[in-house]
Amino acid sequence: MAALILLGFSSGLPFYLTGKDPLQAWLSKEGVDLKVIAAFSVAAIPYSLKFLWSPFLDRFVPPLLGRRRGWLIVSQVILLLAIGWMAFQDTSQLQQVAVNSVDVCRNQAVFKGFCEFWQTIRALSVSPFFLAALVVAFFSASQDIVADAYRTEVLQEYERGAGASVFLLGYRLAILVAGAVTFYLAGVMPWRWVYVIMALLMSIGVISSLIAPEPTTQIRPPETLKESVVLPFQDFIGRNGAGRAIAILAFIVVYRLGDSLLRNVATPFLLDKGLKFSPEDLATPRALSIVAVIVGTLAGGAIMTRMGVNRSLWFFAVLQASGNLLYVLLAEVGKNFPLMILAINLENFCAGLESAAFVAFLMSLCNPGLSATQYALLSSLAAFSRDILVAPSGQWAQSMGWTAFFLLTAILALPGLLLLPLFAPWKEKKAN
Repeated sequence: MAALILLGFSSGLPFYLTGKDPLQAWLSKEGVDLKVIAAFSVAAIPYSLKFLWSPFLDRFVPPLLGRRRGWLIVSQVILLLAIGWMAFQDTSQLQQVAVNSVDVCRNQAVFKGFCEFWQTIRALSVSPFFLAALVVAFFSASQDIVADAYRTEVLQEYERGAGASVFLLGYRLAILVAGAVTFYLAGVMPWRWVYVIMALLMSIGVISSLIAPEPTTQIRPPETLKESVVLPFQDFIGRNGAGRAIAILAFIVVYRLGDSLLRNVATPFLLDKGLKFSPEDLATPRALSIVAVIVGTLAGGAIMTRMGVNRSLWFFAVLQASGNLLYVLLAEVGKNFPLMILAINLENFCAGLESAAFVAFLMSLCNPGLSATQYALLSSLAAFSRDILVAPSGQWAQSMGWTAFFLLTAILALPGLLLLPLFAPWKEKKAN
């Protein structure tokens, strides 16, 4: 359990340093355009594609510490170096990306917005800063693959509930450090040195991998492409039928899209020149928001025992949309500390509720004999929505205005609700 809480911390820390609040605050302070900041979410694409190289990590064994701990050490050492490398990259060139994209697309009429977004992504793809963030995301996703496998194999069946909770606690503590402590540190030192400190904290993961016991259960690694990828898809479609399966996959993409869009630009919005909140102003609310997420997750589990997974999916989606509406009010009112604290924490509480139901729903879709692969594939699809589809959010917010944009994030709860009757009707208490 001691090893698991440290591994959870090691897993959560790098995830939050690429494209999330700390990076957004850093780039906002450097004067980087909102479109460019939002487009940085593309750097998280390895989380959406991690199932592609998971068989490689399963099949091959490093020369030291065994298959699981060996790969954990490799990924954690590289993460320590990569985050440090990222800290010393020059951000000044990013300030010109948006200007250059506007110049290139000046003569575009109908597709000007798409052209500017595409030119932004092209410019970022050769930026050393963006490439460093991409490397961090790749090895962070790789660490997650191995950590999930290690947690599954090292725990006895009766230990899994406690083990998962302890791992999640470490993960949330890492988000607390990366999402709140960094803002305090940024008030007394440059952001690059904040990232150096975060890089050194990855040594916690290295220590945890050294003290962690090696799993005693021998799991046969995947041997063929069919075994690792094709068979889980065939099983999923065979159990659900083509039409229902497509509806489920579409639901996974859109269910949390509105919340993900909001989160991708929430920090630049709060640091916007109109509101004029400082990074120090956001430190305490961000710390409280982690507590709000944890409480929301626990409350979601308790509510699901009474309402069932299906009804919880309906109920929590409506609550999440309502929480997003507070950002609409904040955009209209302007700088208001009580409203800002309420908006951040209510949105995070509702996100915790929604996450609990969503994860339970994904677990219910998996065949017990193929659960690891199927869950990885489904969670990768959810990550694609969370990290990649939200990349144009900065462009949309600038063109629509903050009020209309946050209203759109609330309205986007509707597509998921419209799909729910196809596979999770309200009248059924439990999902199939």
